[in-house]
Amino acid sequence: MLKDIQSTGQKDTRSGFGDGIAEAAKTNPNIVALTADLAGSLKLNQFIKEFPDRFIQVGIGEANMIGIAAGLTIGGKIPYTTTFANFSTGRVYDQIRQSVAYSGKNVKICASHAGLTLGEDGATHQILEDIGLMKMLPGMTVIVPCDYAQTKAATMAIADYEGPVYLRFGRPVWPIFTTRLPFEIGKAQQFSEGTDVSIFACGHMVWQAIEAGKLLEEKGISVEVINIHTIKPLDTEAVLKSITKTKCAVTVEEHNVIGGLGDAIAQVAAKNLPIPIEYVGTNDTFGESGTPMQLLKKYGLDAPHIVEAVNKVMSRKAK
Repeated sequence: MLKDIQSTGQKDTRSGFGDGIAEAAKTNPNIVALTADLAGSLKLNQFIKEFPDRFIQVGIGEANMIGIAAGLTIGGKIPYTTTFANFSTGRVYDQIRQSVAYSGKNVKICASHAGLTLGEDGATHQILEDIGLMKMLPGMTVIVPCDYAQTKAATMAIADYEGPVYLRFGRPVWPIFTTRLPFEIGKAQQFSEGTDVSIFACGHMVWQAIEAGKLLEEKGISVEVINIHTIKPLDTEAVLKSITKTKCAVTVEEHNVIGGLGDAIAQVAAKNLPIPIEYVGTNDTFGESGTPMQLLKKYGLDAPHIVEAVNKVMSRKAK
């Protein structure tokens, strides 16, 4: 039951990245960290303290950072590039496409401050298109962990994963609820068994989906909440297994509904088992300044809006 899932504390997911890269580097001497003038914001202080010779401060030169990272892989290094998600993708898309994805380089693009929950920094920094940009690149793995513990686990796991990776996380303090759960790239994480509706979520929105699921369970609705932390490659087996039972789905993401998680789920359904789907995400719009929760409420990404989407999609199910 979802009511049994409780937060064991709160911490920002970017700290999960910082702790994860420092931990992974202790056993993997090939890990190198690069940053574009944002070491503090990306929580690299511990890594820098322990491995100063494996840290490269590029300065405000994101395109150069990607080029350097691609070059480092030729010598067997595993470079983790770090900056805000907006600068990690939009500013350097050409360099990622040509020097990393097209060349199949083993670069880990690690992006913080993504989505509306960046908050007061506003629309210019709240990138809501990055998942779409990255998942369209051939060979790019896209991971969006949901809390501190899972971000730490994902950061460590990608060191052993051969090929380019986009790892997306955020700034706000957020509930921790996956501490004891295993993490495996490409394998969805199920939080509840249900027969009435499937809720697929990623990133910060997994907690919102769990909270919505609790409200729905109180109303007697049987909810299946699934964390799609790896958007590419998608765990199609888990998706199909769930929607075969529930016959409808809601997707929840801190991203534009165009090109993100929702599109990935819908594509699987369209090819295999067409069902009604409702999307919870930003609707072809930029964000604005505000606190994380103010913005999630205004743009329809909080638990009550997920409940509303579930009611709507269930009304569309074939009788």
